[in-house]
Amino acid sequence: MTTTTALTAPERPTAQRTGRLHGLTWTLLRVHRSALWFWILYLAVTAGVILWTYGPGADSALAELTRLGCRDGDPNLGCDTGSSRVSRWDTGMALGSTLITVAPLLIAAWAGGALIGRELENGTAQLAWTQSVSPARWLAAKLAVPAVLIITGTLLLTVLHRMLWTSHLELARWYGSWSWYDSQIFEANGTLATAYALLGLALGVLAGMVARHSLAGLGVGAVAIGIVVQQFQSLRPHLWPAETRKGTGDLGMTVGTGSYTSTGARLPGLLCGDRAACVARNDVAGVYRDYHAASHFWPLQLMETGLVLALVAAATATAFWLLRRRTA
Repeated sequence: MTTTTALTAPERPTAQRTGRLHGLTWTLLRVHRSALWFWILYLAVTAGVILWTYGPGADSALAELTRLGCRDGDPNLGCDTGSSRVSRWDTGMALGSTLITVAPLLIAAWAGGALIGRELENGTAQLAWTQSVSPARWLAAKLAVPAVLIITGTLLLTVLHRMLWTSHLELARWYGSWSWYDSQIFEANGTLATAYALLGLALGVLAGMVARHSLAGLGVGAVAIGIVVQQFQSLRPHLWPAETRKGTGDLGMTVGTGSYTSTGARLPGLLCGDRAACVARNDVAGVYRDYHAASHFWPLQLMETGLVLALVAAATATAFWLLRRRTA
């Protein structure tokens, strides 16, 4: 009698789903948990400043202005010199706006130094590539996980800042200290805050890939985002057709000023003022101003956001190209 023994392959253990983050995402969060806690603290502090300015700070400032009689149309010396409560509100507005606009610089420095540069310098990235993680997947995780946290945080701060701005225009305009087109207000009140934060991440990652050292990556990333933001601020007034009005006055974001002749010809940059000889020599009939009204906020905002996101895509594509070239 023959007995047949069936040989069966051992069963592969079944992975248990615990609901916890795993893989590259979990590793990335663990390695950079200090940066994660810093980001959470940054969001909490910035949101706290904005909410204080929106609530108790604004209520206190408005109460002070009411007590001084500044809101009933009767001029007095107290209204001209201001008050400590209004100054505190103004400081809160400045601090909250600055904390939002400085985020891209911090993100670029961290991405270039700790996120990419340090791992390439220490060989941690090369070790990961020898395991089951491909270089492309490694870089994708380095970009995707921080991007989700950055988008979530900056959108929250933008909503809070816009709530503050739209609710207290009276205080913002009280001493003419804030206008919708000021760089801090303009960038914090729309989609640009998130777009520039993502640009900081992309440029920082690219800087780290190029430098391959933490300190150099940090410096190059911070300098790169600073230069790019400054250039976009200079380009901003020209991203949308401006309106023109004859005469002077604060009409909005000024694009250009000059004079016009009796024939209607424009003389850009020429302002004679009360100088009769200048007026006669140039046949000046009046002055004009090219400007953006408040209604141009969203066209300008969205045009600049589109350009910034295009640069984000270009920097990201360049980083992947550089990685493929080095790991071919």
